[in-house]
Amino acid sequence: PTWHEAPQPQAVNISLDPGLAFGSGTHETTSLCLDWLSNASLQGKDVLDFGCGSGILAIAALLLGAKHADGVDIDPQALIASRDNADKNNIPAHRFPLFLPADAPEREYELVVANILSGPLIGLVETLATRTQSSGKILLSGILRDQAQMVRDAYQPWFDMDEPVYKGDWTRLTGTRRNTPNH
Repeated sequence: PTWHEAPQPQAVNISLDPGLAFGSGTHETTSLCLDWLSNASLQGKDVLDFGCGSGILAIAALLLGAKHADGVDIDPQALIASRDNADKNNIPAHRFPLFLPADAPEREYELVVANILSGPLIGLVETLATRTQSSGKILLSGILRDQAQMVRDAYQPWFDMDEPVYKGDWTRLTGTRRNTPNH
């Protein structure tokens, strides 16, 4: 949050107030995603943050070199929080447009990020898979450890899934989009 001092001024720091939206950076799921993003090659990439909450993951991706990020959330308050946080980090609206799901562009991205709960992740598998370009990456969290295999199984037909990464009770799943789904 903006009232904290930057712990490492030389690192990429995000100025953030979550407001009513999820994503202050301290939750294990957010931390798992930020760890992955900080080690990913994001230069010039197009990103979709589905369930963007406070916007922290899209903002991090943009600050780490992504060219563009679309933010999507079912909660209008989350879109307000995301825009406010993008402004705090000098990210213009044209680089981080925000949408309710019905208004989101139907296009493909090099990276799709979704830090939402397991049930919605499973329900959105086809939506998120078809928004990930061939050989693109998917980054999923918000998944309890005991639900990880169920989510992984749902995405397996579309993605070559990496091994899960755990932090406390939470899981991060990543994968690379196949050219054609294995049904």
